Amino acid sequence: MKITVVGAGNVGATLAQRIVDMDLAKECILIDILEGTPQGKGLDIWESAPITGSDCRIIGTNDYKDSANSDIVVITAGLPRKPGMSREDLLEKNVAIVKSVSENVKKTSPNAIVVVVSNPLDAMVYTTLKVTGFEPHKVFGMAGILDTARYRSFIALELDVSTRDIQALVLGGHGDSMVPLPRYTMVGGIPLTELLPKDKIDAIIERTRKGGGEIVALLKTGSAYYATSAAIIEIVESIVKDKKRVLPCSAYLNGEYGYDGIYFGVPIKIGKKGVEKIYELKLNAEEKEALRKSAEAVKNTTAEVKL
Repeated sequence: MKITVVGAGNVGATLAQRIVDMDLAKECILIDILEGTPQGKGLDIWESAPITGSDCRIIGTNDYKDSANSDIVVITAGLPRKPGMSREDLLEKNVAIVKSVSENVKKTSPNAIVVVVSNPLDAMVYTTLKVTGFEPHKVFGMAGILDTARYRSFIALELDVSTRDIQALVLGGHGDSMVPLPRYTMVGGIPLTELLPKDKIDAIIERTRKGGGEIVALLKTGSAYYATSAAIIEIVESIVKDKKRVLPCSAYLNGEYGYDGIYFGVPIKIGKKGVEKIYELKLNAEEKEALRKSAEAVKNTTAEVKL
């Protein structure tokens, strides 16, 4: 197994560290346009391998030739959000970056499964699909796992319970229009709606929607990467080990939930082939309306992608 991480910033480098620590590949390639950055970070990570007991060789490079024939490519490259900047503000500049990356991936790793992390997420996955021409089941985005993790972490704080006992789903676009589903949220098998009043749940949902922006405002010079890389590694591990995890990700819809031709956050089964199944939930009228608004926001952003 050969895994390439494109982008040696905080997200990419932390992800590479997790891949090596978990020994998920024979070889991990860390690519960035900045000379010395991927090489230095790659060497630093490799020097930790004797301590962690990993045999995953990591190579830092500026050349896509080193990534040739990768089984998985994770695209984290792109400009980070700054305070006051929405994901949509990033669109034009990051489309150009992701387009260039996708062209290189198409040339060097035509059989790869591609996981996109760059923002605005749903539009960037769409860009990758169109540029590579890969099958939709081999191109999808990490979004809902992170959003759901934030949602679960806030619930754990409110109830003072273990995060391990909280099961939840966040659907829709990766942004302010995301759709957490309290009706599908369980705490040790108990519905969340039986444990918290509506106003408390609404406050948690609002904080979840603004979760990325909250961290950007605190850091001032960057965006989230610890939780982001943890979310990505769930996908990578499920592909490598064919675990068939059911996780919320940005997948290409072909009529599911009544939408067609867009990337959208939905529950999917992830295995060695990529997206192996999309699950359709039975939603009530309120949930359908929230999903419709989210889909419209994603459609509007995606429509602005110029290739």
